[in-house]
Formats: sequence, structure tokens, C-alpha cells
Amino acid sequence: MYVAHLSLHDFRSYPSVEVEIGPGVTSFVGRNGQGKTNLVEAIDYLSRLGSHRVSADAPLVRKGADQAVVRAAVVRDERRAVLEIEINPGRSNRARINRSPLPKARELLGLVRTVVFSPEDLALVKGDPAERRKFSDDLLVQVSPRYAGTRADYERVLKQRNSLLKTAGVARRGGASAESALSTLAVWDQRLAELGAEIMRRRRQLVEDLTPLVGKAYEAVARGASRDDAVISYRPSFEVDPDDADEPLTLEAQLLRAIEERRRDELDRGLSLVGPHRDELVLTLGELPVKGYASHGECWSFALALRLASYDLLRAGGDDPVLILDDVFAELDSGRRAQLADLVADAEQVLITAAVPEDVPPQLRGRRFTVADGQVVADD
Repeated sequence: MYVAHLSLHDFRSYPSVEVEIGPGVTSFVGRNGQGKTNLVEAIDYLSRLGSHRVSADAPLVRKGADQAVVRAAVVRDERRAVLEIEINPGRSNRARINRSPLPKARELLGLVRTVVFSPEDLALVKGDPAERRKFSDDLLVQVSPRYAGTRADYERVLKQRNSLLKTAGVARRGGASAESALSTLAVWDQRLAELGAEIMRRRRQLVEDLTPLVGKAYEAVARGASRDDAVISYRPSFEVDPDDADEPLTLEAQLLRAIEERRRDELDRGLSLVGPHRDELVLTLGELPVKGYASHGECWSFALALRLASYDLLRAGGDDPVLILDDVFAELDSGRRAQLADLVADAEQVLITAAVPEDVPPQLRGRRFTVADGQVVADD
């Protein structure tokens, strides 16, 4: 699978741009601020309906425009399809396949898959647990697009439940009756437990599938490391019986019981304190956690290992995902740069952004575009 053509309208800095790409390695080279990352960000957005740089859609729309359009021709098994997303901040986005509208934008998910390496990847190992939860959930959506619906349903339930907790908590502190809110809360408790148990089960399975791939990748990118050094594990926000962790109904009952045990604290704080929104993906090197103990180089190696493992996992499940290396080589020393280049050189499609041509390793010298002043020009 590869992207053959990219068309942008009012996306980021581009009023309009058309780029023919094709399989193999393609580099977009230009000074910072010229728009090279915007090109690969658009392709990644088609894959995940989200950006690896910002959490909201508004920054993706060019200043002065009401909407942005990303359109790409994608080739899979010699069949070509045109995917399109219309980005409408504050309103529902609209999606099309071959110009035909889709009922929901998220029906685009799974039609093109990407794995992005970027400087922001250090947040996976150095940042808050939310960064690692997002990593696992984004990858799960690529593995199984229907997971996006489960995650969206959980987030809606969580928002509603938090609102009820605040209402009931205020009533209790003010001496008023909170009986009505508490009665309604029980319904949302059950729904949170149902969806939460499914999310936890899927995350746990993902960690089991990723663990050997992360170890293998870390061995490849970290000098002198073995595949047993890097380990990832899933830590729920409450004590789970390991014998029942893979049984949805039993896990649901355990989550519901944990919610009931934290009821007073939740009412006091007006927040849901138990559930997958507070779980953690734990990263360790040897006996120590990566965060707070690993060196800068070790953190980079672990971040690369997570992305390489993601790529291998998606690749094993079907077509090669599009591999995006966004300004990552400038962040790496020469050894890790060469090792990463060797590991990804055989991917069906690799898209690279770099400030200068010298940042691109010799193993990945393919077609090159110069990006400057809003123009994307193919080098002869």
C-alpha cells in the first residue's frame, strides 16, 4: 500500500498544492517553517483522523479559511482509491471515497495506515501517562478501526459521568439531596464499566503482542542491548485479578466494584478516578523504569523501538503501512541514524522530512522534493 498523489486545500500553510509521490523513498527537504511537515501530517491525518502535532483540528485550517481538505490517491493491490477528508473545526468532518460521501468520517479509518517517527516521540517515554495511553489507543485503531467507536463511546460516557459527579458532589456539600443524581449515576457506572472493560482487554492484548517486537527493535537500535532489556507492561488504575483479566464480564465486575469503592472520593473531587482513562503503559529497561532513570540516548532508543514495533505489528497484519520519518534524523546520532535507515529501507513507502539533504542517510536516498515559499518542487 502506498500514497500515489496528495492534494491539499487550505491545509496548514497551503492554499493549494498537488504532489505526485509513488512507492519507495521520498524526501521533502527545506528549512524549518517552509511546510514540509505539513505534507506528511496530512497523510497521517487521513490514517488516524488526528494529527501527531496538535490535539485539535483548528490549527490545521489555513488562517482565513473555514475548512481544509486533504485528498489522497491510495494504491493497494494495484487498485487505486481516492480518499478525502473535509476538516471543519467546530463542526462534523466529512469524508468521501472516490467522491462518494461516507455516513461517518471514521469510516475512513483503516483504509490507509501510517507509522510516524518524529521528535515528539520522546514524550512517549518522558511524558505523562496520557501520552502512552494515546499511543496504545491510536495503534489499536489502526489494528482494528472499530475500536475508534468504542473509544469515542467511552469518552462520551466519561464526560457525562464526570458532570453528574460534580452535580451530586455540590448537592452533598450544600446540604441538598443528591439522590436523583446518584440514581442516574448508577446507570453511567454500568456503561463505564462495560466499555472500560473492553478497552482494558484490548490494551492488554496489544501489550502482549507488542512486547517481543519492542525487545527485538530495541536490540537493533541500542548499541550493546539485548532483546530482554526493553519491556512494556500494562498497569490498570485498580487491582485486577490476573486470572480474570482477559474475561470481559469478570473484568467489568471488577471495574464496577472498584468504582463503588471510590465513590466518596469521586464525589468529593467531581472526577472519575477509576477506569482506563487513568491506566498506565509502563516502560522499563532492565529493572528500572525508563522515565526518570534512562539516559537521553536510551530514551530515544526506546521511543524508536516503540515505533518500529508498531510498524512490524501492522505489517504482520496485512499491507505495509506508510512509514513517515518527520525530522527524526537530525535528532539522532550517526549510529542510530544508520541503524534506523537499515531497518526501514525495505518498506513499501517511506516519506522523509529533513532540513538539509545531508540529514537523509545514503540508504534512503530516493526521490526528493524541495519545499520553500509554499512551493513543492521535484528535484531533477
